[in-house]
Amino acid sequence: MLSTRLFQDIRYTGILPQVEITAVTNDSRRVQPGSVFVCTAGRSFDGHRYAQKALDAGAALVVTERPLGLASEVTVTNGRAVYGQLCSAFFDHPARKLRLVAVTGTNGKTTVTTVIKQILDSAGHRCGLIGTIHTLVDTMELPAKYTTPEAWDLHMLLAKMAGAGCDCAVMEASSQALDQLRLFGLRFECGVFTNLTQDHLDYHGDMENYFQAKASLFRACDTVIYNADDAWACRLPQLYPEKRCIGFSAQDGSADFTARSIGLDPGGVRFAMVGKRGIQHIRFPMPGAFSVHNAMAAAIVALRMGVTGDVVARALAASAGVRGRSEVLYHGDFTVICDFAHTPDSIEKILSGMKPFAEKRLLALFGCAGERDTTKRPLMVAAALKYADYLILTSDNPRKEDPRSILDSIEPQVKASGKPYIVEVERRRAVYAALEQLQPGDVLVLCGKGHEDYQVIDGVTIYLDEHRIVRDWLRAKGIQT
Repeated sequence: MLSTRLFQDIRYTGILPQVEITAVTNDSRRVQPGSVFVCTAGRSFDGHRYAQKALDAGAALVVTERPLGLASEVTVTNGRAVYGQLCSAFFDHPARKLRLVAVTGTNGKTTVTTVIKQILDSAGHRCGLIGTIHTLVDTMELPAKYTTPEAWDLHMLLAKMAGAGCDCAVMEASSQALDQLRLFGLRFECGVFTNLTQDHLDYHGDMENYFQAKASLFRACDTVIYNADDAWACRLPQLYPEKRCIGFSAQDGSADFTARSIGLDPGGVRFAMVGKRGIQHIRFPMPGAFSVHNAMAAAIVALRMGVTGDVVARALAASAGVRGRSEVLYHGDFTVICDFAHTPDSIEKILSGMKPFAEKRLLALFGCAGERDTTKRPLMVAAALKYADYLILTSDNPRKEDPRSILDSIEPQVKASGKPYIVEVERRRAVYAALEQLQPGDVLVLCGKGHEDYQVIDGVTIYLDEHRIVRDWLRAKGIQT
C-alpha cells in the first residue's frame, strides 16, 4: 500500500515519502523492510528510543509524537491513536464491513460474548469472536494471546472475518486495552458493561481509574447496555446522556429489562425477562445466579440487533455453555465445577451460586496470582471462607513471585477462621488432593484456571489442564463420565 493512501486520513507534520508500505508496527522487534514504525510510550518503555533502530532495520518511515530529526519521520499528536488508524487503513478498514459489539466489565465478558455469538449464529448471522479463550473467524478457531489484541492483530482478525463472509463481530474489551487505545477508531453498534469489582489495581491504581478506563468504551457505542444491579455500571447513563442506555436487572422492576420468577438448579437458570414490549421466558444451561445477568446481557444485544425474542430464547436454551466458566466437569455422587474465578467478586459469585446445590460440603480450591494486585488477596480469602466448608490453598500463576510466600501470606487468615483446609503449593497435586477429599453430596469448585491449560511459574509456561487432571482421576477410580 502506498504511504500516501495509508496516511490519507491522518493529520501529521513533516514530509511523507511516497513509498510502498509492507506493514505497520509499534514493536521495533517486528520491523521489516518497508514497515511504518509508530513510536508509542508505555509505563516501562518509550518507542522513541528505538526509532533509529527501526530505520536501521529497514523501516520506510517512523511516526513520532515529538520531532527527533530523523531522515524519514512524521509527527502526530497521539501515537497510540494513530497506530490504530494506520492498522485499520492498511487492512482496508475491515470494521466498516461488520456490525460490531463489545463487552467490558470485570466478570462475565467471556460468557456474554460467547453467548451473543451463539445467538447471532442461530439467527442466521455469520459472527466472529475475539476474546480471552480464543478467536473465532465464523467457525475457524485461532489461539488468543490477549483478551483484546493489539491494533495490528485486531484489524488483521477483523479483515479475516470480513473476508470469510462474517457480517458481525463481538469482542471482549479489557480495561488495559481501552486505556492503551487498542480499539481506537472502531464504532460499536452495542456496548455492554457487566459489572465492576476489584481487579487490575496494580495497573490502574484505584477503582475510579479502573472504572474510567472501562467506561471509555461507550464513547464509541451507539447503544449502552448496562447491569442496573451494579453501582458502577449505573453511572453510565449520567456519563452518556445523549446515548440510548438500556439497563437490565434481577432486582429492580424499574429497569428496562427485569428478571422475574428466577429459578436456580444444577442444570442452569430459568426466569421471565420482562421488558416494556413483553415477556420472554428464558432457560439458560449455566448454573449460578450470576448467569441470569449474563443471559440477559446477551439477549438484549441480540434483540437490539434485530433477532426476535423466540429465536433468542431458543438459542439460550440450546447454548453449549463456555469452557471454564461455571463448567460442570463431573456430576454424579459428587460434583466438580471448573471456573475462571480469580477475583474476590468472581469467587464469591461462583461459590454462592454453587452453595445451594451442595447436599453436603462445598469445597473450594484456589490460589492468588503472583506479581498482581496484592490487596485483593485477603478479599479473595474472605470470599472463599464465606461460603466454602473446606479449602484447598494452592498456586495460581505465581509468575516470578515465590509461590510458597504467596500461600504464607494468606494461610493465617484461613487458619484463624477455624475451617478445615490443606495447603499444597504444586497445583496438580492440589487438585488430586481435593478430589480425594470428595464424599457423596459434596461439590468441589476449582477456581482460577478455567479455560487455561497452563501455569506460569518463574517466568516459564508449563502445561496444566484441570479438565484432563479430573478426567484422568475419574478414570483411575473407575468412575464413568
